Amino acid sequence: MPRSGAEARRRLQQAALELYRERGFDQTTTAEIAARAGLNERTYFRHFADKREVLFDGQAELRDTLVHEVATAPEGRPLELLLHAFLKAKHILEGNRDFSEPRCAVIAATPALRERELAKAAALTEAVAGALRQRGVPERLAGLAAQAGWAAFQRAADEWINDPAQTLDAYLRRAFDDLGALSAAASQGSDGV
Repeated sequence: MPRSGAEARRRLQQAALELYRERGFDQTTTAEIAARAGLNERTYFRHFADKREVLFDGQAELRDTLVHEVATAPEGRPLELLLHAFLKAKHILEGNRDFSEPRCAVIAATPALRERELAKAAALTEAVAGALRQRGVPERLAGLAAQAGWAAFQRAADEWINDPAQTLDAYLRRAFDDLGALSAAASQGSDGV
């Protein structure tokens, strides 16, 4: 059995997800995860810093892809840059659909994992805001756009996981269209104030 590399990492993730669903996050140890995967605990810690990180493995790749895509996107307004970036990064989620659905349920049921998810999202949105600032978007707007873009992405991902009848691409476009509609409605509403 492989003790390192992508296969061992995948097996550890699957074992953790299975155990978290069966026993709960708090009742599962890293030793049990490693044993379920046919590995030892030392191998577990070569791949993941703690038992929460096993469910957040793709976050660094997602962050790096989004930052790169914002930085290299054609000219556009902040939300256009973000839609471009999320469309380029969607393969990360699409490639892990079988893992993503049960992962969301485990996170929703576990306060420690929800807290980690919020911290990861904050770091990701700050990195994306930084990429927007590098493109000349003012500080205040860069942060707001990054947070709104992340919210739209989360909404699209949730809809896609709950109803795969449409593509993630379609859900992303609709979520960003909804953001645009909200922005237009707010602008029209403020004209009469």
